[in-house]
Amino acid sequence: MNYQEESLRLHGEWQGKIEVISRVPVKNKDDLSLAYTPGVAQPCLEIQKDYDRSFDLTRRHNLVAVITDGTAVLGLGDIGPEAGMPVMEGKCALFKAFGDVDAFPLCIRSKDVDELVRTIYLISGSFGGINLEDIAAPRCFEIERKLKEICDIPVFHDDQHGTAVVVGAAVLNALRVVGKKIDEVKVVINGSGSAGIAIGKHLLNLGVKHLKMVDRYGILCEGVEMNPAQAEMAAITNPEKFSGKLADALKGADVFVGVSAPHIVSKEMIRSMAEGACVFPMANPVPEIEPDEAKEAGAAVVGTGRSDHPNQINNVLVFPGLFRGALDVRAKDINEPMKVAASHALASLVSPEELNKDYILPYAFDKRVGPTVAAAVAQAARDSGVARL
Repeated sequence: MNYQEESLRLHGEWQGKIEVISRVPVKNKDDLSLAYTPGVAQPCLEIQKDYDRSFDLTRRHNLVAVITDGTAVLGLGDIGPEAGMPVMEGKCALFKAFGDVDAFPLCIRSKDVDELVRTIYLISGSFGGINLEDIAAPRCFEIERKLKEICDIPVFHDDQHGTAVVVGAAVLNALRVVGKKIDEVKVVINGSGSAGIAIGKHLLNLGVKHLKMVDRYGILCEGVEMNPAQAEMAAITNPEKFSGKLADALKGADVFVGVSAPHIVSKEMIRSMAEGACVFPMANPVPEIEPDEAKEAGAAVVGTGRSDHPNQINNVLVFPGLFRGALDVRAKDINEPMKVAASHALASLVSPEELNKDYILPYAFDKRVGPTVAAAVAQAARDSGVARL
């Protein structure tokens, strides 16, 4: 099947992938008076008296806003908010299918950080959570940080943290396959944008002690010119202050994670890694190195972002269940303990008997995924003090 041509045809036929459906009957005078005026005045007054009742007297408790400015849509770049709408609708459809979370797409015509933050904050009272999507780095870091400071509902940039959580689960299980400990391995991440930095922080939270971040100019190291988010990572990684290019960083490394560009890793680079290397080239649709080439060069475990190879690193394994768990306990935030819990929960769904080099993550349509991730996230929210239920 030519997915591009068939998808375009179907989008014209569908004319949208989501719709609003009423949850209540409106078939007679009593129905109308209960769902709307005069009866609706009473829940309005209850919410006026107690803000928290906005969650249990409206659909807010299960509603997430999926928000973009259209500046980093898939691999297409800055194509504008309206052009990003098909992706946002698709994300909403996945929220419903995999987590029974109602989600609504909002595409904002602005690239101004403060304007975006103000706009999102002003509408946040209608939602139980905010999912930021396809916003270019480094602005995405500032937008998320500022929203987290002022919003009383979870704000989550899936391109950063959803990717980080599923990579974390993949690394945990890949290391089990090769018999290595997470606090002993050397990890290299190529790509120091939003996803790479989030993955790096998350792997540190999972127990990685030896991490090098690389961008197009080389290994991140204090003293080199970089943006504030990269400088923050340089301060907490690469303790040896090692400098050089990607090829230098990969010598003796146990794990490679790529969120960068096509075909920039050679077989020679993979051969220079430690025995039992775990390689995750996730540039999409063309990875940093083709999986077959990585295996030929000696990689023990390989995972990509593609569905036509084993071990797909797919965010749909994370965000529906993660938001489901956060909404279920009315969490004020999605914090680091919740993300760590999500990685461990996801990894746990592959039993020791099933675990092998070509099966380190559950499949997207495994019905256990959403509920398992949700339960772990909800418990972590309670344990870390951000749950309101």
